[in-house]
Amino acid sequence: MFTGIVQGQGVLLEIAEQADFRTHVVAMPTELLPGLALGASVAHNGCCLTVTAIEGERVTFDLMAETLRVTNLGRLVVGDRVNLERAARFGDDIGGHAMSGHIMGLSELIERQDSTTNTTLWFAMPAGLGKYLFHKGYVGIDGISLTLGQVGDGRFAVHLIPETLARTNLGRVMPGYIANLEVDPQTQAIVDTVERVLAQRDGE
Repeated sequence: MFTGIVQGQGVLLEIAEQADFRTHVVAMPTELLPGLALGASVAHNGCCLTVTAIEGERVTFDLMAETLRVTNLGRLVVGDRVNLERAARFGDDIGGHAMSGHIMGLSELIERQDSTTNTTLWFAMPAGLGKYLFHKGYVGIDGISLTLGQVGDGRFAVHLIPETLARTNLGRVMPGYIANLEVDPQTQAIVDTVERVLAQRDGE
């Protein structure tokens, strides 16, 4: 489980390509290395990956075909930065909201509004996920727990504080960027349960 609070950004150092398979070597921030072990889970732009090798700050992760298909990680090139969060441990503060690390869709950034004090990002509504996104609800964007500021007309907006802009990739992204999306698991469970109950009632 993850909390949606990005702990640092890693730099993609190497990419090894195979058929329907990719290996990433990432320079991990020093503060994320203590206690890191083989088999540990680390979210990359919100996608849970497993540590397969550690050589100092150079940490290796394998990406299967399905991961490359449903996330933006296959679009990365050497030199890109990724949002990182190590798996939450029992007793950790949940500063954002509980996230699984399973990407549910991709969404294109369609508008960026910057002012001296505020930044608003407008994303396209991803197919099939609109029913889980509502005003003041939660959404995970590239592993960042955010509150939905506005929803409607086939798009949704999030409002970002300077700290989020400084600590994550959302400080740099521009229209056309494709982001990983994870809807709030609790919202998804409630919506799906209500739909199932109503469908059963209609069928009686």
